[in-house]
Amino acid sequence: MVNLLRLFSLSCCFLASSPIFADDFYKGKTIRVIVGGSAGGGFDIYTRAMTRYMGKHIPGNPTMVVENMTGAATRIAAKYMHSPAKPDGLTFGIFNGYLILNQVLNPKGLDFDMRKFEWLGVPIQDNVACVMRKEAGITNVDQWRAAKTPIKMGGLGPGNSTSDVVRVVKATLNLPIQLVEGYKGTADVRLAADAGELQGACWAWESIKVTWRKGLESGDVLPVLQVTSKKQPDLPNVPHALDLAKSDEERQIIRAGGMEPGAITRVYVTTPGTPRDRVQTLRRAFAGTLKDPEFLAEAKKVQLEVNPLSGDEVGKIVDSMFKLNPTTVSKLANILAMK
Repeated sequence: MVNLLRLFSLSCCFLASSPIFADDFYKGKTIRVIVGGSAGGGFDIYTRAMTRYMGKHIPGNPTMVVENMTGAATRIAAKYMHSPAKPDGLTFGIFNGYLILNQVLNPKGLDFDMRKFEWLGVPIQDNVACVMRKEAGITNVDQWRAAKTPIKMGGLGPGNSTSDVVRVVKATLNLPIQLVEGYKGTADVRLAADAGELQGACWAWESIKVTWRKGLESGDVLPVLQVTSKKQPDLPNVPHALDLAKSDEERQIIRAGGMEPGAITRVYVTTPGTPRDRVQTLRRAFAGTLKDPEFLAEAKKVQLEVNPLSGDEVGKIVDSMFKLNPTTVSKLANILAMK
């Protein structure tokens, strides 16, 4: 009798986590996908492309609705997905992974714990590049360093590559920069630069070469510096920040503050406390979408690169960031706190 009860219990557990039960939950439902950036930016473009195919990888084929939730360098979106979004598997989204570094450096800077999120993965590991409008008259780093007035660079705010990388290269490479912050997304930064309000910006090259393609092709936008995990093959004549650094300390700061967070810049999460089976369903759907032939065909057509990390891999990177050397943390915190 005891064995029969155990068998019955195990059967129930198996069935409860099976696709049949997942189908029952998601069938007829709508999943909100929160984008912590403005429409037309890199986060938005990747998300809308992915969600066109992701629903079919979820049992029950739920409807997916993308919602842009801008502000505070994606903090508003991150805060919303941490809470008050319900932990029911019906909300997930993207914020800038540099916010995680921001919390490492300033534990009291956010009123919620990044480590509590359920990580779904990233579709592409970012490699940051700094570009200039041709009107700035700067085509290389030597000209930039010799500029008589600070170069106006656009940023969203602390905890974002557009601001953090700019502060890092300003401090380590002695570049004259005036950081203008408060933009809602990279699309707004791009438009401000095209309108003459800014002279340049730094963010993911993978995004810049898609969203600012016309400017690059016409020569109106010029890449002048890369802060990348490895030198980009399509930027053969653009110097790497590590090669320009003059000390091991500067190189360590560039890696910790400009390069390593890039791997998880486009981090997708769902709400803390979401049932484990629904987290796994979303993770499988996320991974499946990035292997979907139809999605990959669209990505290739619009020049969206795919170089993903799983939710587990993201979790390991986040753990390592919270274990940074205290000396590096202190120095980097001072740099990123610069006005």
